[in-house]
Amino acid sequence: MDMGTCFHSVFGFWSQGAPLCGHFSMSYGKRWASITIFIFVFVISFVYWIDKSALTGNYFFRTFATTISPKKSSVQVEFPFKFNCSNLNLTCPTNYPVTIEKEGSSPVACPEYMRWIHEDLRPWKSAGITRDMVESGRVYANFRLVIVKGKAYVEKYKGSYQTRDVFTIWGILQLLRLYPGKVPDLELMFWCGDETVIKKRDHQGPKATSVPPVFHYCNDDETLDIVFPDWSFWGWPEIDIKPWRTTLEALKEGNKRIEWKDRKPYAFWKGNPYMSRTRMELMKCRISDKQDWNVHLYIQFICIQDWGKESKQGFKNSKLEDQCTHRYKIYIEGSTWSVSEKYILACNSMTLLLMPQYHEFFTRSLVPMQHYWPIKVTDNICRDLKLAVEWGNNHTDKAQAIGEAASKFIQENLKMDFIYDYIFHLLSEYSKLLKFEPTIPLGALEVCSETMACLEGNKFWRIKNFMVESMVKSPRDTLPCTMPPP
Repeated sequence: MDMGTCFHSVFGFWSQGAPLCGHFSMSYGKRWASITIFIFVFVISFVYWIDKSALTGNYFFRTFATTISPKKSSVQVEFPFKFNCSNLNLTCPTNYPVTIEKEGSSPVACPEYMRWIHEDLRPWKSAGITRDMVESGRVYANFRLVIVKGKAYVEKYKGSYQTRDVFTIWGILQLLRLYPGKVPDLELMFWCGDETVIKKRDHQGPKATSVPPVFHYCNDDETLDIVFPDWSFWGWPEIDIKPWRTTLEALKEGNKRIEWKDRKPYAFWKGNPYMSRTRMELMKCRISDKQDWNVHLYIQFICIQDWGKESKQGFKNSKLEDQCTHRYKIYIEGSTWSVSEKYILACNSMTLLLMPQYHEFFTRSLVPMQHYWPIKVTDNICRDLKLAVEWGNNHTDKAQAIGEAASKFIQENLKMDFIYDYIFHLLSEYSKLLKFEPTIPLGALEVCSETMACLEGNKFWRIKNFMVESMVKSPRDTLPCTMPPP
C-alpha cells in the first residue's frame, strides 16, 4: 500500500482522479515534493498520537484499534421464552439447547461452605442409595423430583405452606437452564416444612432401618435431612420479598444510607414472637419503666397481619433494605431455622446471634467474633444482649468490623451464581450415590419454566413477576466452581 492509499484508508476522503498517486510531469515536481513532506510529517505525527493514546486510554484510539483488529467475541445463547397462558394444552418447548460447550477457562474455587455437601451425604457414602431408600422417604415428602436427560418431572404428594414447593421447583428448573445437559439423571424426595424429619435416633442400633434421603432447607446435629437452599432465593411473593439477586443489591444500596456510627446504638429485631419459646423469652427484653436493655423490638404478628392492606400500601413497612438502621441486629430461630438470617447478616450491623440449633447450607462457615457476636440461649438473654450492645458502643471500630465482615461474606459468598453451583454440586454428588436408574413415575408431570409461569403465575400476579425476574436467560459459558474436598 502506497502513502496515498494509506492516507485514504485511514481518513476516507480520497477523491477519485486526484493526482497524488498517478504519473506527473516535472512541472508539478516541486509542488509534489511539498505535499509528500507534508503527508510524511502528518503520518508520523498520527502514529505518535496513536502510541500516546494507547498509554492514556484515549477513547478514539480504543475505537480505532477495535476497528482494525477486532477481537473474537463469544456468542451468548439465549433461551426462547414464549408462553401463551390462554392455551389449555400447555407443553414444554422442545427447542432448548441440550448442552452448551464450556470454555476451557479455569473455574473459580467454591466458597468454603460447599465442603459440607460431603458431610450431608455421608450417611449413604459407603452403601449408596437404593430405590427402596428413596421410596421410604415418600411419607415425609411434599413432592418427588425426577430429572431424566435434562428434563424435570414432578410428582406431588401434599401441598406446602404458601409457595415454598413452587419456588423450590422453580429454582431447580433455572439450574437446568443454566447448565443444560450437565445435571445428571436423578430421583429425590423433598420436604418443604419447618421441622426436620429424618432423626438419627430412628436409624441407629441393631434393628435400625436404612436412612431415607430427604431434601429439606435445614438440619441439626440430631437429624439427617439433606440441606438445600430455601425457596426465598427465588422470591417470597406472599410477603413481597423479591428474588435474592434483586434483594442483595437492594441491601447493598440500603447499607449506604446511614453510616454505621450514625445508626441507632441499639439492637433491632422484628418478627413473630409466637414461633418459639426462645422468641417469647426475647419479649422480656422490651424497654420498661424498670429496665432499658438497649433492645428495640418490633413485633410482627405474621399469622394475623393484614397482608392485603400491606400489599395495597406497597409493602412500605416491610422492605428489608429499610431495616438497616441500627448498629446491631438480632437473629433468633423460629420453630427451626429462619430465612431471615441472610438478610440480617447482609445489613452491615453487628449480628447478635442467639446460638442456633439448626443449620442452613451456608451458615456452617460463619465464624463467631468474625461474622457475628454469639449469644447463648439461656434465661439471661436480656442481660447478654445488653452487655453485647454496651461492648459494641465502647468498641465501635471492632463492632463495625464484625458487621461489615458478615455483610462482605454474604455479598461475596452468597451470590446467586454460587447458589446455583451449590445445588449443582449437591445434586451431582447425590446422583453418584444412586444404585438404580431414575425413571419417570406414572403420576409425574413434566415441568419447565413456561408451564410453571402459566399454571402458578395465573394464581397470583406477583408469582409470575417473581418467576420472570428470577429466570435464567442464558446458559453459563463457564464451568461451575471447583468444590472443596471433604
